[in-house]
Amino acid sequence: MSFILGGLESESYDRVYTDRELIRRGAVFFRPHGGAFILVAIVLALNSISDAVAPILVARAIDLAASRPTTLFMAAAASGVLLVGVVAWALNYVRQRVAARIVGDVVLKLREEVFRNAVNHDMSFFDEHPTGRIVSRITSDTQDFSNTVSLVIDLLSQVLVVLVLTLYLAWINWFLTVLLLAMAPLATVIALLFRKIARRVTLDAKRATATINGHMQESFGGISVAKAYRQENRLYRDFKANNNLAYRVGLRRGIVMNLIFPLVGIAAGVGTGLMVFAGGLALETAPPAERGFAALIAATRAMTPGEWYLFLQAVGYFWWPMLGIASFYSQFQDGLSAAERVFALIDAEPSVRQVDRSGEEDSSPPPRDRTRSGHITFEGVRFSYSDKEEVFSHFSLDIPAGTTVALVGHTGAGKSSLARLVARFYEFQGGRILVDGEDIRTLDLAAYRRRIGFVPQVPFLFNGTVGENIRYGVPEATDRHVRDAASHVGRGDWLEDLPRGLETPVGERGAGISMGQRQLVALARVLLRDPAIFLLDEATASVDPFTEAQIQEGLETVMRDRTALVIAHRLSTIVNVDRIIVLDQGKIIEEGSHHQLVESGRHYAELYNTYFRHQSLEYIEAEPPDGLNRTTSM
Repeated sequence: MSFILGGLESESYDRVYTDRELIRRGAVFFRPHGGAFILVAIVLALNSISDAVAPILVARAIDLAASRPTTLFMAAAASGVLLVGVVAWALNYVRQRVAARIVGDVVLKLREEVFRNAVNHDMSFFDEHPTGRIVSRITSDTQDFSNTVSLVIDLLSQVLVVLVLTLYLAWINWFLTVLLLAMAPLATVIALLFRKIARRVTLDAKRATATINGHMQESFGGISVAKAYRQENRLYRDFKANNNLAYRVGLRRGIVMNLIFPLVGIAAGVGTGLMVFAGGLALETAPPAERGFAALIAATRAMTPGEWYLFLQAVGYFWWPMLGIASFYSQFQDGLSAAERVFALIDAEPSVRQVDRSGEEDSSPPPRDRTRSGHITFEGVRFSYSDKEEVFSHFSLDIPAGTTVALVGHTGAGKSSLARLVARFYEFQGGRILVDGEDIRTLDLAAYRRRIGFVPQVPFLFNGTVGENIRYGVPEATDRHVRDAASHVGRGDWLEDLPRGLETPVGERGAGISMGQRQLVALARVLLRDPAIFLLDEATASVDPFTEAQIQEGLETVMRDRTALVIAHRLSTIVNVDRIIVLDQGKIIEEGSHHQLVESGRHYAELYNTYFRHQSLEYIEAEPPDGLNRTTSM
């Protein structure tokens, strides 16, 4: 079995629910549609009765045609059957339409809830779990779960057809009806046999789908890197392996799920043969029986040829609904497997947890409070990513309000981690982080993040216009406010380079404009929000000197009168900050101004000579014209 399931993993937040728990949770989404369910029930009853009446009419027509085969009668019988069919079609249309509306509404609400819970998770959740698998649960699994409504409605319809036919057949010949019903336990045994294995194979199939979705999302997201390194064939090989895995799992699921139909079909064949034999003995034209099985049949009311036909047809009308009833659990497990994955995502516990203050938090979006100006204090903070080595073991740092602090250090020193902790993207395991004297774990998370402006190293822009991306953090901002914010970044000169100004489409992930322009849009977005705390992971991408000057001017505008924490990669940014913090393996090893740290000749001076010195004006002016006699340490 490992050759089939190898490569399928459950997520760390997955959990096992009982059928009762899943049904109870799912019923919450269907409860608002009680009126629609009543309408469906009424139409369903009428539809089932019409479906059962059709073969009864045909049976009566056979008997009457045998005695009076007139043209007028045959036309009347055919018209009656046609009328019943039209009524059944109309009732079925109403049932299907109302059921489709219920399913659509449930999918809508369920996707909204699971998406809301997913996006509210902290960044560590998305670091650990591929987004493609999350998307699979939000799209495919919610649809599969809601389809159980149609499955249940079809089951009830089949049960009603069986019930109506059973009552009528019992009135005709109770003994033959008992023979027909005696085979029903066989369908139940088959259904129970398939119940557990069906849940297991459907879960595996959904995991395979999530795996292949995750790989495709990652492949297309990194297609530029793959092309740069000519790794398209590798992407294809990985996709082919995952696709083969999905094929094997899907084949296994198909075999298991479809095995039940031939088994019940065999049972139906046995039932038909039994009805041919026993029904023939019960015909009015059959010779009298004296003993044994035939005598027992003869003791009941003799049947007409039409009634015998009805019993033969009843095997199909009875057993194929019984097939649906028997296979219900197998198919229902598909919906429950989907529900299990959806509810596991909804119930996943976030790592970032705020202290419950019993409703004291003010979650309204207040304007920036100048009295709460962004004084940040780290007190003995301990932090690590998941089960990895600790980034900070006992970290302390005080950043007064309105101060601009630059973080420098080698990769892995902890620079980005500090900014992410302040933004509450991750949960720290010990110590405290205070903002304006309050532990950030006691603040309302939504209201707190409104006081923070964050620009990552590679600014992300959503598909839309430049103006829409600037307005992203303040949806209610007017066009004038958006233009004012954009004009204050780099004096607004960069807007003239955009073909349509603020109405310029940025394309997917901002690919329609340059990297420098993306950074300027991100800075304008922060400026419009007017936060008390500004976090910047400065980009290392090369830009032309004019754009860099615009970016630097924009940074100075954004950082003015704010607490700014900057992960610096440009010398122009470092020189102008109030304080530089030098980090190494999660510890502060130096701090001070640029000139103080350069003159100290320690770790910062080494970093300066290695990474920053070649950006200085003095270095550029001293560069020989041919550029051949000096090299940098990079």
